[in-house]
Amino acid sequence: MAQADIALIGLAVMGQNLIMNMNDHGFVVCAYNRTVSKVHDFLQNEAKGSKVIGAESLEDMVSKLKKPRRIILLVKAGQAVDDFIDKLVPLLEAGDIIIDGGNSEYRDTTRRCKSLKEKGLLFVGSGVSGGEEGARYGPSLMPGGHKEAWPHIKDIFQSIAAKVGTGEPCCDWVGDEGAGHFVKMVHNGIEYGDMQLICEAYHLMKDVLGMDHDEMAQAFDSWNKTELDSFLIEITANILKYKDADGKHLLPKIRDSAGQKGTGKWTAISALEYGTPVTLIGEAVFARCLSSLKDERVRASRSLSGPQGVKFSGNKAAFLEDIRKALYASKIISYAQGFMLLRQAATEFGWSLNYGAIALMWRGGCIIRRLKNDDSVVATLRI
Repeated sequence: MAQADIALIGLAVMGQNLIMNMNDHGFVVCAYNRTVSKVHDFLQNEAKGSKVIGAESLEDMVSKLKKPRRIILLVKAGQAVDDFIDKLVPLLEAGDIIIDGGNSEYRDTTRRCKSLKEKGLLFVGSGVSGGEEGARYGPSLMPGGHKEAWPHIKDIFQSIAAKVGTGEPCCDWVGDEGAGHFVKMVHNGIEYGDMQLICEAYHLMKDVLGMDHDEMAQAFDSWNKTELDSFLIEITANILKYKDADGKHLLPKIRDSAGQKGTGKWTAISALEYGTPVTLIGEAVFARCLSSLKDERVRASRSLSGPQGVKFSGNKAAFLEDIRKALYASKIISYAQGFMLLRQAATEFGWSLNYGAIALMWRGGCIIRRLKNDDSVVATLRI
């Protein structure tokens, strides 16, 4: 019997949290995972006592869905998405909706839109930002693809999304084809830039001003009460404060080598492809690449020691304020460059992107969100 409003495939933590978020908002969700034992474990533990139902197979899942059927895929980007789509197509009917909530490459989303349209099915590629906590309590959602699907998923998406201001959801329709995933890609690129800017501020505070970790934590705490108020600044202060079991600060013990999942790199590649100078995000990607060359850097340090004995003798408070202002100015530049790339992509692909709405979607739920929902950056971008 059809009883579920929507199904979700992929029961890793993000998938489980998104299911429970939808359940909290009154939607009946059918959970499925390729390893069916995970479905049973989920129903007996995290989803126990909820309205969530499980499925033993894709056929079982489809039979439990109200029409038009709505199915979210939260599986690894790439071949796994195509594999599930191929298995679902024979089980679905015209007008049914498949939603890819992973970090897919936008060209893959465009290809899937075209392929499924020919089969009478609707496809949505949606950026989902906010990590595990966002998925559970309110992410920023950036859906794009077949707009005919939007009326059928709008209520669910805007109900579970983060809310800001007077209750506006951090979710709106982005545009056609791969627009949703392109916007999410640029969001992640801006996140790379934000993190690199914080690293450079840390470097100046530590190596030029000679500040210890507690002093730096205090500085970031105070900055979080200014225009820099944001999730990333907040967690930076917390990370700087954090001490290991031996009572010493943990941060200096962490290997200075950063990995990446690819979305920042895709942003830089797109910038080159479309001739848009997204310089800050590009340098942030290269900084991660450099950091990964740990063995080479250690060997080089034996021959090239770098600057020694840099001591600042000026007004420490004034210099610290200059760092704060430089960080804020650089952040605005990074956002502006990201939106330049969005504008160029819209021209390339004929997308009608609502830049103001996109900026508003990033006020809450996502990693680059501002904690107090201050509109100063948003207002700058909308001018």
